[in-house]
Amino acid sequence: MPFVSVTRLRVRGWPYMLQFLWHTVASQRQVKRSAGFLQGTLSSAQGRVFWTATVWADEASMKRFRDTGGHKKAMPRLLDICDQASLAHWTQDSDTVPDAAAMLERMQASGRTSKVRNPTSEQLAGATVPDGRPPRPSRPFGPR
Repeated sequence: MPFVSVTRLRVRGWPYMLQFLWHTVASQRQVKRSAGFLQGTLSSAQGRVFWTATVWADEASMKRFRDTGGHKKAMPRLLDICDQASLAHWTQDSDTVPDAAAMLERMQASGRTSKVRNPTSEQLAGATVPDGRPPRPSRPFGPR
């Protein structure tokens, strides 16, 4: 069954945006070439919030991507760049990217926060989607 990974990140402030975008582009290039990647989306929401959703052939493929290349380099930097971070994983029958409403629902129901060095009070309280807003709709992209 396809494995889905959804993340929600909030950039601490505008001075961190360029770094965030740099790591986002590098990770997107990497994911498109990763074995087992089926499709994904990059989305935004109000207030410097960014969502990713990726669909994989299996969990092992996602973990190989996560632990290598540009994504591995980005992970430690996100501890400083972001003040909110959360993620959710699940399996599903379809290999399509979940829509914005499904991403929000899953993140609120079964998501968890991820460590950041300068958390907001909502992050400290364990809120995975403090603003309650889904990502803006975006077009899926596939492997190269």
